Amino acid sequence: MTNLQAALAALHTQQLYRTRRLRSGAPTVRTTIDGRSYLTFCSNDYLGLAAHPAIAAALREGTHRYGVGAGASALITGYSSAHHQLEEALAAFLGRPRVLLFASGYMANVGILSALLGRNDTIFADRLNHASLIDGARLSCARLRRYPHVNPQALAKLLTSPRPLHSRTLLATDGVFSMDGDIAPLPELARLASEQSAWLLVDDAHGIGVLGPSGAGTVAQFGLTSEQVPILVGTLGKAFGTSGAFVAGDVALIETLIQRARSYIYTTAPPPALAHASLTALALVQSGHERREQLTALITRFRQGATALHLPLLASPTPIQPLLAGTAPRALAWSRHLERHGILVSAIRPPTVPPGTARLRVSLSAAHSAADVDQLLNALADLPRGNSDGIE
Repeated sequence: MTNLQAALAALHTQQLYRTRRLRSGAPTVRTTIDGRSYLTFCSNDYLGLAAHPAIAAALREGTHRYGVGAGASALITGYSSAHHQLEEALAAFLGRPRVLLFASGYMANVGILSALLGRNDTIFADRLNHASLIDGARLSCARLRRYPHVNPQALAKLLTSPRPLHSRTLLATDGVFSMDGDIAPLPELARLASEQSAWLLVDDAHGIGVLGPSGAGTVAQFGLTSEQVPILVGTLGKAFGTSGAFVAGDVALIETLIQRARSYIYTTAPPPALAHASLTALALVQSGHERREQLTALITRFRQGATALHLPLLASPTPIQPLLAGTAPRALAWSRHLERHGILVSAIRPPTVPPGTARLRVSLSAAHSAADVDQLLNALADLPRGNSDGIE
């Protein structure tokens, strides 16, 4: 264990050590962390549904009806009528033939890629894809080629490289990138996939519920069909406010995953009560036009205020609004400054983001008010300045 202790000490020295924060109570925008009340801007609860009373009531009802746990994997006795109803409802919402539930987005991506591809195949992935897509590609044993972020021209050049005969090709991308908040150029990626007879996988964890008609996500926002984007991944733990994930596609895709996705086969199914509650969350997402309008207004307000303050704001039209600090010490200094003002925004440091791009990841929710955003901007106006811990 001495080597582990040395490695942990090195993380402390580099200011890359991570600690858990203990929250008390519900995950609202005003909550208690480590015994202190904060206004929080670091949650993925984009529509403010994580503590919605209707979802909580549905969870209680589901627990009464189905019990607490699933009791087994989905292929034994763990697949319940609640799971089936949620899969059917999500498929109708997304305009897809079938949906398959997973326990988490990480397990979904790992399961999909390792089930569909092998050693002779190739995966082309955006360099800033979520870690689950990178890990899934590695576990598949397929050749992984990473192209520069949101750069379809560079991807097109990579796609001209020779590949084994009779091999499969898959393009993988986030819909909304979780740390930058920008949106993938899905129409261009769909065109390249079609030209190369490749599959296109879009992980729309941060888009579904927020973007597109009725919150159907980035694929729907661009008007792309299931033929253009045959593999669509989404999560329930962000805009839906519950937990779990799903993949949407045609019958052959879903049946293949049921037969071959190890992260689906060899794990206990998600709690049926949670699936029952997620049905209520889905209904709130579909009818959540006012929440999405509120969120859009808050994004505009924050970006205008941050621009007026000359803050290092990355280009993002989504609730994810990164302020680029550069170094880990500076990002930590900014985060601690906000904490002193009663505001919680976590510092995001390598390896979550590339070296030199440490940041504050400001995350907005429809549950925030305009006054909340103004309070954040007022605190940001007084960020520490200097060569090591402030804006240069």
